[in-house]
Amino acid sequence: MTRHPAAIDDESLIAALRLASGSDPVPARVTAAAHAAFGLRLPGAVQARSVVTPVPRGVRSTEETRLLRFTAAELTVELEVTSLDGLVDLAGQISPCPEAGTLVEIRTLHLTESRVLSPTGQFAVTGLPPGWFSVVCHRPECSPVVTTWTRIRP
Repeated sequence: MTRHPAAIDDESLIAALRLASGSDPVPARVTAAAHAAFGLRLPGAVQARSVVTPVPRGVRSTEETRLLRFTAAELTVELEVTSLDGLVDLAGQISPCPEAGTLVEIRTLHLTESRVLSPTGQFAVTGLPPGWFSVVCHRPECSPVVTTWTRIRP
């Protein structure tokens, strides 16, 4: 028994050829999103990768708290993420504690919040919109360390 491929109608074939030839214009919203994404990059930054964080033993909680850890060669960024009333609160710590003058930025797709680290390396931001975020640690005379983009849902 011989199988034949499904028949393609002329309109579908023409649309596929048009796409392959590149003559269909890119929608404006796609171009705008690509420009916005390109603007979020930080050339020269050290990438801190996500590390699996085990749930503490014996802890039972109905709260929506999430623990995240990111590491780069010499720095660890620990975050506690809490969702409340559709907004996101972040409490974090950078270790080892960087020198004075270290600034942390919490970036979302639409806004950036900056905090100066406490003497123990801690920071907090409340009332963020849910969605994608990244944390950047700016240390004096060092390359910035940036976490991978992470999505938080309420």
